[in-house]
Amino acid sequence: MMSDKDYFDRMPHDSGDPNPFLAIFLDRSIPFDEEAKAAYLRDCASRSRQFLLPVLRPFARLLIMLLQVYKIVVPKALTSSKLLHRVLYLGMRTFVSPSANTMILRHFYLGSEVLRFIRDNVPDADIPLRPLKPTNLEPVKEELFLVHDLNLYNFVINLNRELQSKGIEVTKRERLNFDGITSTPIPIEPMPRRWTNFMDLTTAIECFTPVYQLFLTDNDFWRATNSLQLDETIGILASKIVGSNDRLALINNKHPMVPLTTLRAGFRLVLHGLATEQLHALLVELKRKQAEEDRRITGSPLITGTGDHTGGIAAE
Repeated sequence: MMSDKDYFDRMPHDSGDPNPFLAIFLDRSIPFDEEAKAAYLRDCASRSRQFLLPVLRPFARLLIMLLQVYKIVVPKALTSSKLLHRVLYLGMRTFVSPSANTMILRHFYLGSEVLRFIRDNVPDADIPLRPLKPTNLEPVKEELFLVHDLNLYNFVINLNRELQSKGIEVTKRERLNFDGITSTPIPIEPMPRRWTNFMDLTTAIECFTPVYQLFLTDNDFWRATNSLQLDETIGILASKIVGSNDRLALINNKHPMVPLTTLRAGFRLVLHGLATEQLHALLVELKRKQAEEDRRITGSPLITGTGDHTGGIAAE
């Protein structure tokens, strides 16, 4: 089967009718793993994204508003994180496209590596981590989405308490520790590929957001949606360590002190995933450059740690 990258590499260019997704795929101004980028853009070009999303998105957002009113009256009725994740697992296994499922699992992998990178490059910071490394859909049933949100909040809280109690700062590192960032393909298993697995990533997220709201308490849902605005916080921490904001400007879930409503949570969740992909790809690029510089100086490869498999998408 032709890979998503091969699909774009072999796509003919018609100057009278240029393909917008081909243009974005070929553009290198945004750091992004090529296989992941191809999978995401091909998913965006699907009929589901073109025809189903515009129909379902208004209904999904209307349902969010209705559920918000419902939660005001009965804030804890029908709440169950375990049941929520069972529903998400069944929905992903039954309806979501292989590329979209792969991108979702990548997000947990890459997010865990970004947090470790920041921790490893703050001297004397003793911060516990709970990395998420799913390679198939089964871990979704173990409250994967909820744990991901908790990891992010706990990391920011624990890091800043360490900085304050020990009087240390997040500053530029002359030599970066990339032990937690690897560039070999993530060993994600083949995703379900039945005729029902047609739903693209954006449409799936829009549909799952009201389900997320239904089975969580109002407080849990607000906490989850507000976590998206920590993208800016993570981006700033990484840029301080790297010593440059180069190509970190595409973070769109902005100021963490200005919480937004839950209505556009699905769209913002897509931006959150892309921000993680871009930051991780930038760190992979910097790791390779540092390794090349080491080889140039020493004349031999430098071993910088093995870590887990990350960076690309395994062939489906």
